[in-house]
Amino acid sequence: MTASLTAAAPFHRRPVLCAALTAAALFGGWSGTASAQEVVTLKVHHFLPAGSYAQTLFIQPWCDKIAKESAQKMKCQIYPSMQLGGTPGQLIDQVRDGVVDVVWTLPGYTPGRFPRIEVFELPFMMQNPEATSKAVWDYVQQQAPNEFKDVHALAFHVHGDGVFHMRDKPIRTLADFKGLKLRAPTRQTNKFLAALGATPVAMPVPAVGEAISKGVIDGAVVPYEVVPSVKIQELVKFHSETDPVEPAFYTSAFLFAMNKARYDGLPADLKKVIDANSGQALSGQVGKTFLAADAEGKKLTARNTTNVIPKEELAHWKKAGQPVIDAWVSDLNGKGANGQQLLDAARALIAQHSR
Repeated sequence: MTASLTAAAPFHRRPVLCAALTAAALFGGWSGTASAQEVVTLKVHHFLPAGSYAQTLFIQPWCDKIAKESAQKMKCQIYPSMQLGGTPGQLIDQVRDGVVDVVWTLPGYTPGRFPRIEVFELPFMMQNPEATSKAVWDYVQQQAPNEFKDVHALAFHVHGDGVFHMRDKPIRTLADFKGLKLRAPTRQTNKFLAALGATPVAMPVPAVGEAISKGVIDGAVVPYEVVPSVKIQELVKFHSETDPVEPAFYTSAFLFAMNKARYDGLPADLKKVIDANSGQALSGQVGKTFLAADAEGKKLTARNTTNVIPKEELAHWKKAGQPVIDAWVSDLNGKGANGQQLLDAARALIAQHSR
């Protein structure tokens, strides 16, 4: 496994290698056999570059595992950076319709389509990515199975703490948001930015670099894991983090999914391989891997200025964000669900997996 990881597409080689060793430990160790049959090649499509941590530390290791466990009877062909066409928001339909076999994407890139899973993107929901990723998997099975009935889910996960990456001036207090144009990935985070006084600008990660460099936005909220993919460290001067003992300002929910017909059509032995590489355990491992990637991405920002928002200041942000939470609950009530019950269920699952 280590050899395959070190051979992955190079960029910032030392950080990737360091984190890759973590990924190897997380994803290694499974073996198995498969009956003799024609090799199955899965087309895997995602929106980040080949050298991104998402591919080198998660997607490629997953592909290496299923190849090893199937005795090379099932392999991947990975297409990064939307190489097969379309936009990041269309990935969910591409895997549903069988244009591709597997995708990694954000349900939030199609605003309003998957409202129940948005609970994890509400303000200050997440503190531990591994625990929260396990909670997302359980929550979807228990509370939102119909939202993803058109695909075969392999994993759900979240990333680490969302961080403010600012071009010209840092964010230190609530007052600093006024007049700023800030990018966020999903509608709940955009609503939170608006509640804080900023002007939210929705866009997928691949568009962030150009938007910052051209001054279309003043900054963006993304985890440190994304930094090298967009070269954020070269485009901004300031990074503002929330207090590490506090829940994250935001996180995003991700989906790793397979086309249902493709999964259903697999021979029993290969289906068993997929099953062994899916579910709550994989979800938690991916969350843990993304946390390790955050540490590597943060190293690239060392020459810039980083400040931490203290607990006392975050209390004002939490107060400003409460109406966003209340509005989500009300919205789900209007859709025939019990919004408060869903919120309580998500929080309980996070607490359960954090123990």
